[in-house]
Amino acid sequence: MSIDAEKIKSLVSFKQKLEKRVEELESELKELQDTLGAVNSILLEKGFKRAEITEKETSPPKEEIIIEHEPSIIQLSTEHESVTPLKTVAGEVLAILHVSVGSLKVLPAEDKNFNVNTPPFTHFLLQKVFAKMQEKDGELLKAGQLSPDKVFSYNIVREGDIIREIIVKNVDQERLRELKSSIRWTLEKMYEKVKG
Repeated sequence: MSIDAEKIKSLVSFKQKLEKRVEELESELKELQDTLGAVNSILLEKGFKRAEITEKETSPPKEEIIIEHEPSIIQLSTEHESVTPLKTVAGEVLAILHVSVGSLKVLPAEDKNFNVNTPPFTHFLLQKVFAKMQEKDGELLKAGQLSPDKVFSYNIVREGDIIREIIVKNVDQERLRELKSSIRWTLEKMYEKVKG
């Protein structure tokens, strides 16, 4: 075997080790992000603010150093979710909003039972906000300006009539602002009706 062939064989072996290590680090990073998301969610449900959580993070984890050099891990870092509480004007937590790239998930606070039949859930949120976004994307789809997998969609996870989760897919930044505001307003009005 020539020296060049040996070098290539050695490089291929080294490349395989690097690829295996990258996979391990990606897996570890994903686990850490999932754990951090769960911890943030628990803290937010107990009334801590997101700002208080981030203040305690003094230095970035070591994985972020690798992120700068590994394109495959950069994708993971941009897809991690942010967790935000949706509160009433008085500061009462209504729900926890999980936002990741292109989608959002709303988990009502554990001490709140929002009924799908309580106004303005169906009339305002579903018919005026969600349906209008679906309708607009439907028109763009017919015009060939949007692919079917990018059409706005939502799913209401219920236990009987009680809302357990609202899942919304294919959301851009502009819609995210509108949805966050509309969902918070809707839940606050529903809470006022139940409380009052």
